Amino acid sequence: MKELLYYIVELIAKIHTKILTINDKYEYELSDKTLHFLVIGFLGLALVFVIHPVFKMLAKKGHVMVITWIYVFTLIVVITFAIEIGQKVTNTGYMEFADIMYGIVGFFYMFFVFALFRSAYHGILKLINYEKQKKHRQ
Repeated sequence: MKELLYYIVELIAKIHTKILTINDKYEYELSDKTLHFLVIGFLGLALVFVIHPVFKMLAKKGHVMVITWIYVFTLIVVITFAIEIGQKVTNTGYMEFADIMYGIVGFFYMFFVFALFRSAYHGILKLINYEKQKKHRQ
């Protein structure tokens, strides 16, 4: 996981350098803020075009919990990174990648336990409904 994050950071740095090179080469004279506005704006819109159809399909198939999980997982990643960065900036703790991983694994574990209870609950409901339907047929 650590290698993946380093790869992503290096890829972003290369893209950043390429965009700055294009900006300088063609003398667009776009400010750093304008470049952030454009790049993040286009990236966000591209993600909407990719993610919206996937979420729409999942919703049509009744997989709203999957959408919820993806959304919460994304928030957990952002929150754990924010906590670690905040500790580094404020010197209130140590910024450690292991803390991020433990937090994310904690979410996986807690969600797994929740999913087991939820599955058992829905299984019991199906069994009760099956028995009710069975009695109505007799």
